[in-house]
Order: sequence, then structure tokens, then C-alpha cells
Amino acid sequence: MSYKKLLVWQEARKLSIDIQKMSLNLPRFELYESGSQIRRSSKSIRSNIVEGYGRRKYQNDYLRFLTYAHASVDETRDHLESLFETGSLKDEKLFNDLCKSVDLIG
Repeated sequence: MSYKKLLVWQEARKLSIDIQKMSLNLPRFELYESGSQIRRSSKSIRSNIVEGYGRRKYQNDYLRFLTYAHASVDETRDHLESLFETGSLKDEKLFNDLCKSVDLIG
């Protein structure tokens, strides 16, 4: 089986793509600061799932990378909330949809 068949990876992949698209529409001053941070944290979720899956035969490594992925979920959620609270992300429906996706992955 490939990691690509994991539902959690599929959701994380979709989230990272959606975050990428959202972040490119942020105000210019956020594009390189918070925009960069949220893009990296969302990509980290999927990357750590993949790396953990690659080490699944070594349970401690597997769990460590899944823990990193979960920490990146929390970081992504915090960035999303910060962007929405400061008004940089104005689309409430998009915010709620992204939060639901983050919660599902978590």
C-alpha cells in the first residue's frame, strides 16, 4: 500500500493546496510573513505523514513523525485563526471550510 491511499494524507494534500491558493490572495504585507508560515506548516502536515509512513516498520519513528504532523496541524490552525482575527483573511466561509479540514486531519 502507498501513503497516497491514506485518507489522512489525501486530506492533508487537499488542505495544503487550498492553503496555497488562499495565501496567494492575502494582502501583500502578509504574503511573505504569515502567508509563508501557513504554507510551510500545511505542507509539513503531509510531509510528516509521508515520512512517518516510510518508517512505519519502526514504531517509535512512525509515531514521532505523526506527532510532528499533528503539531503542524495545530500550527496551521493557529495561523488561520490569526489571519482571520486580524482581517487579513476576510472570507468567513473559506475560513470555516479550511478550519473544518484542519480539524478533520487532526
